[in-house]
Amino acid sequence: MAVAAARTWVEVNHIEVGNAPIPFTVLLLRPPENICRASIGRPRGIFSGSKKGKYMAIIVCWLLGNGCLFSWNSMLMIEDYYVYLFPSYHPTRVLALVYQPFALGTIAILAYHEAKINTRRRNLAGYSLFFLSSLALIVLDVATSGKGGIGVFIGVCVVSGAFGVADAHVQGGMVGDLSLMSPELIQSFLAGLAASGALTSALRLITKAAFENSQDGLRKGAMMFFAISCFFELLCVLLYAIVFPKLPIVKFYRAKAASEGSMTVSADLAAGGIQTHHAQGVEEDPKLKERMNNRQLLLENIDYALDMFLIYVLTLSIFPGFLSEDTGSHSLGSWYALVLFAMYNVWDLIGRYIPLLKRFKLASRKGLMAAILSRFILIPAFYFTAKYGDQGWMILLTSFLGLSNGYLTVCVLTAAPKGYKGPEQNALGNLLVLCLLAEASPYVGVRTNQRIIRGFDATPGFAHWGFNAQLDGARQ
Repeated sequence: MAVAAARTWVEVNHIEVGNAPIPFTVLLLRPPENICRASIGRPRGIFSGSKKGKYMAIIVCWLLGNGCLFSWNSMLMIEDYYVYLFPSYHPTRVLALVYQPFALGTIAILAYHEAKINTRRRNLAGYSLFFLSSLALIVLDVATSGKGGIGVFIGVCVVSGAFGVADAHVQGGMVGDLSLMSPELIQSFLAGLAASGALTSALRLITKAAFENSQDGLRKGAMMFFAISCFFELLCVLLYAIVFPKLPIVKFYRAKAASEGSMTVSADLAAGGIQTHHAQGVEEDPKLKERMNNRQLLLENIDYALDMFLIYVLTLSIFPGFLSEDTGSHSLGSWYALVLFAMYNVWDLIGRYIPLLKRFKLASRKGLMAAILSRFILIPAFYFTAKYGDQGWMILLTSFLGLSNGYLTVCVLTAAPKGYKGPEQNALGNLLVLCLLAEASPYVGVRTNQRIIRGFDATPGFAHWGFNAQLDGARQ
């Protein structure tokens, strides 16, 4: 390692692209002693062409975000079918209760051990489990000829628990992995999470309209959902396994993280054609290997963790429970609840794209906290609107709820990782996902005692709750 004045050149030996060994050199600037410790050892050099493949990566991240929730959303979108099959077992409540502890317990374990976990295996295991679980629902239904019973219901609950485990693998793994990359990539992934709710909601309406008047229409619609879900999850497995690791921009950020001491990206780098061995600079300069532990990261970013908690405390206190109980007389009739939920989903998706416009992106930590606290005025606003206002004002408030939920989620999750090394960014992303899932648990418990709408459109982790079809005609 050569040292000249305030510059340190760190050469990582034996990087091979294909069969040709290529030297990889990263320029590090030694900061003054008063610089924040988190920035010590961060690479400043870049590969030539490091931004190549950016737009393709954005598209793939969007699809992977969809895949993170598509199977779970599909199960919830056809809950009217399960209510028809299992009228005595309260599937709309039980499935969420089964899902949540598996998701929370798994993400807690994975977040604690994230520094030693192979991210590639973790994400592939999650997407593969989504695919196999969706396929299991088809096999279970075909094997029983669409009949109910306690045995079949237990099987569906097992699949719901498997979805929770899969979501903890994928959601935490992807958010952590993308946290060490460009903010545009994690934004695209988060937009995909929101889009999954809108897509499954639209698909549910299409299947309901297509099979409503046919014999055994509920079952046909459910089978179509499961088949599409299987196809989509298999697509995500292939995208992550083959396409994503070979994109130049992805290889750049992962190689950068590896040079900072990350051990979670080596398998993904190998899949992209880059073999990394011993990093000579890390051995000679121990500062490059240092990283904050999870406790230090959480304490230093407690405001971001609290931000995520408060965003979804407010959202879940209104949506979907409060809205579903607004059963007054409206000109939209039975479409009223569907319109409210659809407006939430659409504006939640739109809100996740607003931070792409830099002039509208909120990056100040104090500003984020102030904006998040100010949302709590929506609680009395919804109450008085439901009591005295008309449906137009309720639709407007619901749209703003979705817009602010999506906007603030992206602002927090793209701002939090800045200023840290790759391994710390990955850890912080996992911790924030853990905070989200932990926040949703009390709500799911309370929900069992509420008479609320028959479904929702996303994981409690990111809480893009959506709508299911009304049970009108479910038992016809």
